[in-house]
Amino acid sequence: MSIGVVGLGYVGLPLVVAFAEAGEEVIAVDIDQRKVDSLDAGESYVEDIPSEQLRAVMANVHATTHYAPLARAEAIIICVPTPLNENREPDLGPLEASSEAVAQVVQQGQLIVLESTTYPGTTRDLLVPAIQRHSSLRVGEEVNVAFSPERVDPGRTDYTLKNTPKVIGGITERCTERAAELYGRVCENIQRVSTPEAAEMTKLLENIFRSVNIALVNEMAMVAERMGIDIWEVVDAASTKPYGFMRFEPGPGMGGHCLPVDPFYLTWRAREFQISTEFIELAGKINQQMPYYCVERVELALNDVAKPIKGSKIAVLGVAYKAGIGDIRESPALRIIEVLRKRGANLVYHDPFVPELRKLGIRSTPLQEALTDADAVVLVTAHPGIDHHQIAADAALFVDLRGVTRGTSAEQIVRL
Repeated sequence: MSIGVVGLGYVGLPLVVAFAEAGEEVIAVDIDQRKVDSLDAGESYVEDIPSEQLRAVMANVHATTHYAPLARAEAIIICVPTPLNENREPDLGPLEASSEAVAQVVQQGQLIVLESTTYPGTTRDLLVPAIQRHSSLRVGEEVNVAFSPERVDPGRTDYTLKNTPKVIGGITERCTERAAELYGRVCENIQRVSTPEAAEMTKLLENIFRSVNIALVNEMAMVAERMGIDIWEVVDAASTKPYGFMRFEPGPGMGGHCLPVDPFYLTWRAREFQISTEFIELAGKINQQMPYYCVERVELALNDVAKPIKGSKIAVLGVAYKAGIGDIRESPALRIIEVLRKRGANLVYHDPFVPELRKLGIRSTPLQEALTDADAVVLVTAHPGIDHHQIAADAALFVDLRGVTRGTSAEQIVRL
């Protein structure tokens, strides 16, 4: 028997490697031929999985763009993208397509687990009906179905798939136990919940909690700046409280797949129940405005030294959504660069993890070249290995959106 994984991105590929390392045969499915070719060549495109680690297990992995081989799998895990459309509403196209494709090959005794982040009710109302349309198998008896939210933080090494608790909620108790047995092969801690809906809501609560608190501290940063108070000093001081406070830091906005996207899945679903999630939507609004606020901070900082944005050389440091990785999904740096360019800036960027921004048509400039004669240096993502303090000391103007210079006083340094 084997394990099938549908969707070979930041969630799926680590699952493939984990099960293969546990000695399981893995059928890895993705409609992107380039990903399949990369796996066959033993070349990883996910930073958390070194190519050497991938090559060590490829004897246990069959990568393909076809769903038919999944018919012989013991279990099938679906972890395809769940993005937003242009109107910031859930785009279920990839999930619907994969559910239909899996449903056409499902066999008696199989376990189907959905990991893609989505709104409560998706497993029961979308995946289960797809199976029932293409099969006479009774869900919960002849085929088991469960939801288990992914918990992947790219670039993190202290908490991985193995030691991060795995939440599981099945259509029936038997479904939950089947899923618990499956993940028990690669996860140390299994957390069972009563239903798929509870598991789906768990993932949303985790990310909405962060989104709301980030919005709060970002709004506090705007207020503090207007009052002439150093928000970083305030955050550091508040963090000394040993109870009742959790540290969140202001920044240029949220990035990655989860935080900028997941809350909208719940707000969209809540409208079906005549509930307006005003608190969540307000947090989303504040966080989406942060790149524009940061551009205004750059503009005002240049104005204070009698320079306009138009024609000024502005060097952006870091365009990935978080430090130490090359993931640019929903990165606030992209919007900051776009707005600065529209306002006429002579813009360059340096990011050792992101050699090119294809959609914006620019490439990373070597660090020293980017800094030379820059009218302003804007720190958006503080990658390790770069001496930001020295850069700030040497720059004509240094706009610090990450607080790395907190505690440093200099005329040319402007902090968020």
